[in-house]
Amino acid sequence: MIGFVEAPITWGLVRGMARRAGLDVPRAVVDGWLTRAELARIVTRCQTADCAKGCMDVLAHPTGPATQSPPSFCAIKAELEALAPERPDA
Repeated sequence: MIGFVEAPITWGLVRGMARRAGLDVPRAVVDGWLTRAELARIVTRCQTADCAKGCMDVLAHPTGPATQSPPSFCAIKAELEALAPERPDA
C-alpha cells in the first residue's frame, strides 16, 4: 500500500487531484514510472503550499468533465499535468 501516514490530509489531496487529472499515483509507483521519492516530493510540495482549502473545495464540488487539469492555484499542477495521460481534448 502506498500512502503517507504522516500527512494523511495532504495525501488525500494529492490522490484526489491526481485522479481528477486522470492519474493513479499509487499505481504509477507500483508500475515503476514514478518513484516513491518523486511522489514524496510531490506530497511535500502540496503540504507546504497554501492552497489546501481551495483544492478541498474543488474536489468536494466537481464540475465539468471527469478528467480535468488541476486548478491554476494548485501547487502541484505542473507535476500532475506532466504525469497525467494525454487527453484527446487537450
